[in-house]
Amino acid sequence: MFRQATTRLLSRSTIAAPTPAAFRARPFSDVPASQAADEIFSEAWKKAAPNLDPPKTPPVFVQPRPLTPSSVPSKFVVKFLLPYDDSELSPKEVDMVIIPALIGEMRVLPGHVTTFAEMKLGVLSLHEQNEVTQYFVCGGFAMIHPFSVADIVTTEAVPLDEIDSSLVQKGLAESTQKLSLASTELEKVEAQIGVDLYNALNSALIA
Repeated sequence: MFRQATTRLLSRSTIAAPTPAAFRARPFSDVPASQAADEIFSEAWKKAAPNLDPPKTPPVFVQPRPLTPSSVPSKFVVKFLLPYDDSELSPKEVDMVIIPALIGEMRVLPGHVTTFAEMKLGVLSLHEQNEVTQYFVCGGFAMIHPFSVADIVTTEAVPLDEIDSSLVQKGLAESTQKLSLASTELEKVEAQIGVDLYNALNSALIA
């Protein structure tokens, strides 16, 4: 009996097992295959509950993966994501972006590998031919995606040429004084944050 059951299982698995060619025909990024499965689910739902709309399934929210370019793009697209800033910065196409990563300065060119990097307080530079646009960023994260696209996620990204050096010096002096007079741990931490911020701003302006 066990031998017969094993034979039946093997015969079923042999029939149902997809061939290598089938795997090649339906890669994991094949959106039409997911849509077909979603349609089968919708039809089954309508038969089981004809008075209720079928729920949305993950394939509905999945966007088709862009095609892999045959050559390295000539430009790099930088997108700023500022969750606490109403003034959104438009995406920019550049030749190179220099990111103030926590592990060191990162120079990113078109065709860069996928990377996730934490940023520190510092200057992010966008290079477009002979023009360089610099932004002071308050930390955050840089996500380098395939196809030469980067998301810069930070609380603030201020053009460096809009920062008043006299206000930076004033803020640094006030934060240093608060740190020397702080009596509680909270006061010390808040004052130290101000000192670190203004020191980073001062270094960015000097450089």
